[in-house]
Amino acid sequence: MIRSEALAAVDGAGAPWDVCVIGGGATGLGAALDAVTRGYRTVLVERHDFAKATSSRSTKLIHGGVRYLRQGRIPLVMEALRERGILWRNAPHLVHPLEFIIPARAVWETPFYATGLAIYDMLAGAEGMAHSRILSAAEVLHRLPGLSPKGLRHGIAYTDGQFDDARLAIALAQTIAEHGGTVLNYASVISLLHRKGRIAGVRIRDEETGAERDIPARVVINATGVFTDSIRRMDEPAAPPIIAASQGAHVVLPIECLGGSSALMIPRTSDGRLLFAIPWHGRLILGTTDNAVREVTAEPRPMEAEIDFILGTAARFLAAPPERSQILSVYAGLRPLVRGGRAVPRAPGVLGASGTATVSREHAIFISAAGLVTITGGKWTTYRKMAQDTIDRAARSAGLPPRPCRTATLPLHAAGTPPPGPLIHPRLPYGEGEVLRAVRTEMAQSVEDVLARRTRALLLDAAASIEAAPRVARLLAPELGRDDAWVAHQVASYSSLARNYLPR
Repeated sequence: MIRSEALAAVDGAGAPWDVCVIGGGATGLGAALDAVTRGYRTVLVERHDFAKATSSRSTKLIHGGVRYLRQGRIPLVMEALRERGILWRNAPHLVHPLEFIIPARAVWETPFYATGLAIYDMLAGAEGMAHSRILSAAEVLHRLPGLSPKGLRHGIAYTDGQFDDARLAIALAQTIAEHGGTVLNYASVISLLHRKGRIAGVRIRDEETGAERDIPARVVINATGVFTDSIRRMDEPAAPPIIAASQGAHVVLPIECLGGSSALMIPRTSDGRLLFAIPWHGRLILGTTDNAVREVTAEPRPMEAEIDFILGTAARFLAAPPERSQILSVYAGLRPLVRGGRAVPRAPGVLGASGTATVSREHAIFISAAGLVTITGGKWTTYRKMAQDTIDRAARSAGLPPRPCRTATLPLHAAGTPPPGPLIHPRLPYGEGEVLRAVRTEMAQSVEDVLARRTRALLLDAAASIEAAPRVARLLAPELGRDDAWVAHQVASYSSLARNYLPR
């Protein structure tokens, strides 16, 4: 996967592409993979890097959605559990089972949660990862040594999936390329092309050079997540908004704050939401909140109220309350929820379960009068089914020859062992070989691409990643044909960005 080759493929396409996808996150990559494996000539363009925004800022779970079960949304849970099983089979190198434990302190909690999770098991059927079970207090504390023993009666254990979101995005991009598709990062769509009143492609600007070029296509798919409405307004300037963005914040701590290899799930916080404490890459992720926001950005920042809420809630359940001084990184992601009248988002800065927590997580597909296909909503777990539905609709709309979806049994790209090399920083688990692999075969173009997404250094230890930035920049420069001025600019730019991942 080499950017110069992708540009050459765009310039030398000759005939219009069958499918052009805008957006290099989970939804867009899934749609492009579905299209190319059906045999449609497919190109995907992303204005930043793959998974730059929401798709690299998740809670790192591939799950059926226990809270949706509580809301009685059985079809949504069943679909997610089915897709969880498919993704586990297709990408076992990126998705693995993770045990979750719900602590039971009140008498009623053990039978209540055990019954609910038994239903969860039943809905999973053959796609189940492991059966739920009741644990004694001693078993819970053995698995979660950092949990407070105060009032603990039992624990209810169940299993869901965990993954690395940005690495899955890169695997999808590489799989698209392996099947003959073209993926191009740092390519902004600046306008839509029209022919006889129909969308006929896109005009892009190469953010590396400033050059503009047209990409003709028989159908254009808008898969830009929280930025969906901005692309729709290129087609219909007066189009009403369909996105209600919700922010989820996360706090990363040393794994010793909880200990063990199981995750903790708090099913009901002080305001009715849930909170996870999840081991991931040798760290502990605490999250998430669900807070309506008006402004969408590629770099959302956790609100102080969100961080306080997460730490305060965790303090009620952990033996040693986590301190701000222990925080290694904080991050936030925006969810592209579909407006549908299920709930009215609360004002920015107001936390509460009556906000976007009850807005639909289901995906929705819209086709404009000019033929722009928009897919939005959903979540990482169901990205493949979203893509299948989208390409089914897009193919019919564009008059493409009907072809079956092939992704249900399609293995995803598995990266080999990176070349050896010394660690880029003593507090980070990444070597220089991974930096070189990122730039040579994974289309990384910047220090941020490497430290935020090809590796997860930014999330694991933001301060250490800042210290590693000069070394990474010097490794990238000769590979990309850059000079010392570029190195200095990259280090300054990345350091400025990474400081936003440190608590104030």
